[in-house]
Amino acid sequence: MKYIFTTIIIATLAITAAAQDEDKNYFTAEEMPNALKWLPAPPDTVGPHFAWDIMQYMWGKEQRLDPERGPLAIVDAEWGMSIVEKEFSKPFGLQISKEDTPEIYRLLALSIYTADDMAKIPKTYYMRRRPFMRMHEGTSTPSEEKYLRTNGSYPSGHTILGWITALLMTEINPDCAEAVLARALTYCESRVIVGAHWQSDVDAGYLMASAAYAKLHTSDRFLDQMRKAQKEFKKKTKKQ
Repeated sequence: MKYIFTTIIIATLAITAAAQDEDKNYFTAEEMPNALKWLPAPPDTVGPHFAWDIMQYMWGKEQRLDPERGPLAIVDAEWGMSIVEKEFSKPFGLQISKEDTPEIYRLLALSIYTADDMAKIPKTYYMRRRPFMRMHEGTSTPSEEKYLRTNGSYPSGHTILGWITALLMTEINPDCAEAVLARALTYCESRVIVGAHWQSDVDAGYLMASAAYAKLHTSDRFLDQMRKAQKEFKKKTKKQ
């Protein structure tokens, strides 16, 4: 009897450990490509690249006045799987949720969190001041400002989320490429419009997302989950 109980306990612990491993990011931040070794530093405040940042900041302020684009930029200030479900499902071609599309949800969530961790090193190293701080002006999302002051501006984490989501969705459903890439571009540009990021932060986010996307494809666990997500999409949409 003691042997049976011991076997059950060991089996239970093994199953629990396996389940926890499945919920881990595909890579740690240290295992991802170190952005300090390949991503250009943010532009200084005296060169032409920063002049472009200023011009884009002014463009963003104009966009805030647009009755459609201004409010959308505020909606896009949300980060995480909730915004993916609400704003990316339609262009993707299938409503995403943890309950109805668990395989797709798992792929996107773990990939997004893995890519986001990659940004922690450059954000902490550069601790770049955000546009609203340097310009001494408010943003379209004042509730964000207290947190944003403590978090480096370079690169844009929202951009990483938006762009890697689009790349992943395009791989799951190639037919959605045009629609989902367009929505992702809008989502990323919204960070400039609300005044939370410089254009160069957003541009760096595109590069970070692309590097993360490439690295993910070296993980067998990711590749297995991608196959599950593709199979689930075909089953849900009855595509062959």
